[in-house]
Amino acid sequence: MTDVLFTIGENPPPRLDKALARNVPERAISRSRLSRMIAEGTVEVNGVVVTDQKARVQEGDDIVIRVPEAVKSHMLPEDIPLEVLFEDDDLIVVNKPAGMVVHPAPGTPSGTLVNALLAHCGENLSGVGGMRRPGIVHRIDKDTSGLLVVAKSDAAHQGLADQFLDHSIERLYTAVCFGVPSAGDPRLMGLAGTSFEAGNQLKITTQLARHKTDRQRQAVVLQNGKHAVTRVRVIQELAGGAAAVVECKLETGRTHQIRVHMSYAGHALLGDQTYSRKRKLAGEYTEQVAAFPRQALHAGFLGFKHPITGRALRYTSPLPADMQGLIALLSV
Repeated sequence: MTDVLFTIGENPPPRLDKALARNVPERAISRSRLSRMIAEGTVEVNGVVVTDQKARVQEGDDIVIRVPEAVKSHMLPEDIPLEVLFEDDDLIVVNKPAGMVVHPAPGTPSGTLVNALLAHCGENLSGVGGMRRPGIVHRIDKDTSGLLVVAKSDAAHQGLADQFLDHSIERLYTAVCFGVPSAGDPRLMGLAGTSFEAGNQLKITTQLARHKTDRQRQAVVLQNGKHAVTRVRVIQELAGGAAAVVECKLETGRTHQIRVHMSYAGHALLGDQTYSRKRKLAGEYTEQVAAFPRQALHAGFLGFKHPITGRALRYTSPLPADMQGLIALLSV
């Protein structure tokens, strides 16, 4: 148990929870955790335990927060190599390879990014939600490669989650799709939720929800789904227009969002066994493309503000060798 002691500053917010969130000097305590700790009776105001987060406080009130030590996670650390682009006491940015699952689940209890982070960070994890574990604020699919930011402290987890919620985090993906999205395609112009912006940039705005009959898939729905927006820009035409390299910008971050939206638009990703409906490139590329082992999707750019320091951070990841080879094959 660690005691955090401080005094409420001038012109405090009227509620205890908001005043603590503003003044607490221990950056590893998030707003949500502070609210729980008040309810659990671990906060004293002028020597008296207060459990009402709406209790009023005044400038000069003495605060004691009794913070329990973070407990170890039930997930096990595993010595798995990681490509780390940035790391400090609050967060870590990693370049995930294709084939690695982000978080343990019943089908994949080990060998995940979380297992690797538990080993890599060790005692440097100050704890998220009272548990010594990495804070996963976003995920990319097992067979998608690229950049992820992970919180190492409770406050960083809260701050990153807020940025994802208000869509201020920048995420750009590179993909290889069937066909070439174009404003000249009358089918796309007549498809609900699709439009074109300046520079022939395709904008897809729909709702997404779990597929009615296949629980492993997501689907575009007209109502009762989650708002999703993807912007798509053509980078390079391939195979005589039978395919293209595209840049996908996420405004929202729903499960399988790019893969579902590209399939909905008629431009499913090469190698996507879930959403490509077994499409094939005709002619000389058929066998090589059919042998590509994953969806051709890479999270290549990630930009955000450091949740503690406010510093602007920008990271890029080059295309992995398998996607470079696929593009080179189709560029001939």
